[in-house]
Amino acid sequence: MTDMNREYDVAVIGAGAAGIAAARLLQEHRVDALLVEARDRVGGRAWTVPGDGGFAIDLGCEWLHSADVNPWTRIARELGFTLDTTAPDWGSRVAWFEGEAAQRDWQRAMAAFYDRLDAAAAGPEDRAASTLLEPGNRWNALLGAISNWANGAELDRVSALDYGRYDPSNVNWRVLEGYGALIARQARGLPVALETVVERIEHGGKRARLVTNRGDITARAVIVALPASIIAEERVGFSPALPGKAAAARGLPLGSVNKLFLRLDGDHPKLAGLTDRHLIGALDRVKTGSYQIRPHGWPVIACFYGGELSVELERAGIAAMADFAAQELAGLFGSAIKPMVAPLAASAWTDDPFARGSYSMALPGHADAREVLAAPVNDRLFFAGEACSLPHFGTAHGALLSGETAARAALAALSADRTPLASRAAPSTPAGT
Repeated sequence: MTDMNREYDVAVIGAGAAGIAAARLLQEHRVDALLVEARDRVGGRAWTVPGDGGFAIDLGCEWLHSADVNPWTRIARELGFTLDTTAPDWGSRVAWFEGEAAQRDWQRAMAAFYDRLDAAAAGPEDRAASTLLEPGNRWNALLGAISNWANGAELDRVSALDYGRYDPSNVNWRVLEGYGALIARQARGLPVALETVVERIEHGGKRARLVTNRGDITARAVIVALPASIIAEERVGFSPALPGKAAAARGLPLGSVNKLFLRLDGDHPKLAGLTDRHLIGALDRVKTGSYQIRPHGWPVIACFYGGELSVELERAGIAAMADFAAQELAGLFGSAIKPMVAPLAASAWTDDPFARGSYSMALPGHADAREVLAAPVNDRLFFAGEACSLPHFGTAHGALLSGETAARAALAALSADRTPLASRAAPSTPAGT
């Protein structure tokens, strides 16, 4: 086990993408840091599990969004992971249903909506993104469904200012071995204390003290790389209290997005030639799924649900989720597809005790909460995670960049302190994957 009964230069709480990035940068600067993780694994909301056909299933993040500028792209190449640079066909889903004329009409409506979002992001006042919908437009339901997938919440719960600030390059790739596997691999060799739940952070004295289920950890600085939901629910206490942090986090709840993976057996004429094809369960309702047919050519259908529908299906269980998927797939391909699919795996992020959701979105009026959440406290506490990123929230690269920002701020604070850094000779437990 990792030695916790001594002082560290920095304790990093949370071994997701942000915490791993922070700990990696600190290690590169020869800082004695300990990565503290409540789970029995590293990666957080990045989690790859094996499929029964030998392929990788990402129950968490999957797409290298903004892949051309995403630091995980470089890391994947350096570590020998395989990049699938096939561009997603998200933009052509309507044509599959209703033809090219409908596709062009949809693209005009979508472009106009996102233009209004961009304008809202430049404006002084915030409001619900639903107010930007054109009344009576036939594509409003699809715009709502996309919000469920992108934000994990319906448009009336989403800040237009925050939604408009998201800044993608629109280049999206995948990691064949799994994005979660890549992020976990980046933690290898870092000192990690697994199954260590931080209950309270005492930061009023000369040194910070982390009270955990496995004893206390002392550190000169602390990087808090936890989901905003955990801070909002005050599952980790601060002494002295930090009510402003909890209030900011409550304005950045984690939306609900879940995945279901179905094994696909047999032949179906309507599936012929469909590989890496994205389809939508229905164009006329918000509560619908996105379906990826044979990702990477694998005999799988990947199902994607968001918002209230995601919560309902998660709590109903994997069998109910699979039944919902089968019904929507039957609407696309006919009832003959039902006996061809069977559930392989599903995520359940909403009630996950260490996540309490999938990724952050800002409630209307709370777009500026991200900066409040990210702000350091007394050069002792530093905050990181996808919720701390204004332009890249909800992504693993947004988490990575925020983790590195927090680590650099901690390094600067340690240098200003002028106290000799702690011993580098302490034993550690590498995070194997």
